[in-house]
Amino acid sequence: MTEPASLRERYTIIIDELLASILGGKVIVSKGYIQRILSEQVLPGSSEILEGCLQEQITSTQAQIVSEASEVKQAKLGHKVRSLEMIGKVLVEWQQERQTSEAVNRLVNNLMQTAPADRLGVLFHAIDRNQPQPLNAEQLQQVIKDLQRQQPEGVSNPEQLVAVATGLKKGLAVLINLEPHLLSWLYGAGQQTGFVEASSQSPWMTWADRSNSPVISLLLSSIARQETIPDAFAVNPHTETWVELAIVLQGIQIGLVRWFDQQPYDLSWGKRMSFSTLLTFASLWCDLANKVNNYPTLSQACFQITLQILRAAAQRSDFPLYGGIFATLNGDSFHKTLTYFDQPLKQVTGTQEKGRIITVLGYSQGVLGNTLRAIELYNEALEIANAAADRPCEIANLNHLSRIYLQQQDYEKSIGYSQRALVLARQNGDRQGEANALTNYGFGEVLAAQSRGEMEPEVYEQNIGYLERGMALAKSLEDLQSLALCAHSLGRAYLAMEQWPKAVEYLTQGIKTAQSIGDLYLQGMNMAYLAEAYYETKDAAAITFGASEAIIYAVLGMYQLYQIEAREWRQSAGLVRILCGGQDLMMALAAVRSQLLPMIGVDGYDYLPEIMAEYDRSF
Repeated sequence: MTEPASLRERYTIIIDELLASILGGKVIVSKGYIQRILSEQVLPGSSEILEGCLQEQITSTQAQIVSEASEVKQAKLGHKVRSLEMIGKVLVEWQQERQTSEAVNRLVNNLMQTAPADRLGVLFHAIDRNQPQPLNAEQLQQVIKDLQRQQPEGVSNPEQLVAVATGLKKGLAVLINLEPHLLSWLYGAGQQTGFVEASSQSPWMTWADRSNSPVISLLLSSIARQETIPDAFAVNPHTETWVELAIVLQGIQIGLVRWFDQQPYDLSWGKRMSFSTLLTFASLWCDLANKVNNYPTLSQACFQITLQILRAAAQRSDFPLYGGIFATLNGDSFHKTLTYFDQPLKQVTGTQEKGRIITVLGYSQGVLGNTLRAIELYNEALEIANAAADRPCEIANLNHLSRIYLQQQDYEKSIGYSQRALVLARQNGDRQGEANALTNYGFGEVLAAQSRGEMEPEVYEQNIGYLERGMALAKSLEDLQSLALCAHSLGRAYLAMEQWPKAVEYLTQGIKTAQSIGDLYLQGMNMAYLAEAYYETKDAAAITFGASEAIIYAVLGMYQLYQIEAREWRQSAGLVRILCGGQDLMMALAAVRSQLLPMIGVDGYDYLPEIMAEYDRSF
């Protein structure tokens, strides 16, 4: 192997020869001429040494200019610096072109040498956005050209390589056609931001209508109608189809995430939407993987993309360790996300990314009322986070366990976990974790005291103090997720203490904050308990007002929680039934119809009897 010192000497000579040609004017030194010299004389993997030699000469020459008194010599040295800088610019461009060429050649060679069953996996790895330099559209165009050429003898199943090229070509063409319409659905009349609308104006249908590919249109229109993946995909193992799907779906996903991340007016909304977009597309690839489970290698390739998306989500600095990320998924997608992610995550060893994704899934299982499964997931994530020294994730899971045992009315365990979270958060300077731990601890102590029948004001005042400190910390951090949880906890604490006005104040604040971050679960829970606070208002001056507000928020809480299939919807439905008495539901709601419509729309309002009928059937 050539010694670095020898290479430096060699490259210094090359630089001197190029300088002599440029400064002497003996030949016309163009960009192409310099690139030809570099290609002929720079050894593979050593261009950084040449770059270092160039920078040394530039620095040395600039120092000579400073110390040189003669203006004529200064001018000559300045010309030399500009010439060196020109060589450096050409070198950078040449390096980039060479890296591009090497990446393309590497992928093409890998595809040729890999067994046909594994070629999709090789391609999907090359376009993985977690790679330092994933192949871009320009490089993929070169891959297409190389694969369409006559393949050397001995290549297994060359027809499949042509199919890869065809799929790439079709996918890139669809993306070019979709690009002007990628975000048009956001600006249509009456649009909601998200992927839940089953209508002709949903993003999926917009993209389906604009796609010039039958296979892409079939998939996107099925999603728009909230149907299962068409059976046509289950019997379609053709490489061309799946390459086209991978290119188009990844392109849509990348475009959306980039746009959401760049929103300057509401950064938190944009980040939340980016994360939800990643999970939506990961869920879709899980769905596709399950659809083709009769073709194991194809199914595995689809799961490979799922894992790539999950890894990208877990590595984001704004990863939502404290929940609220399914605001743009409807109930069906919600369940699919949880069900499908179990399988690919089982294929991954304990990593920081896996621990974070499992934390989110644990939160979601808790929302659905699958408490035991949530506890299992939190404990698994806790173990992974501890092993990976991911302290924020470890603290978050301690807080989640505290919260879920609070729901189970196991106050001793809840307080224990909150204390552990508080100590660890303070040791590691995790102020978000500290805010949540203070809230959980204070709330747990309030409910524990209530369960023991303690009525002394000082007992509650001390624990309310923990809640207020948690809320103040969340405010100082501008952490809206923690702030929404703190407001909810304070509202429920005052509800337990029968201080109705205070309960109303904090629960109302909790609704507004949860709405601002798109946390449908906390919105619904705040509405449910706000309805109870108004229902418990007994003073004569407020009883009529309180009664009307109670039924409004009971209905809203029921509807909101039902929409995401959270178990607590029945709690609000029970209060709605009490408030209606023996009266027909729609007759009872007639007086507040105008206040409900802006929140749930006409379709939601008309669906309320079906929700109540389901509640009544459960008895």
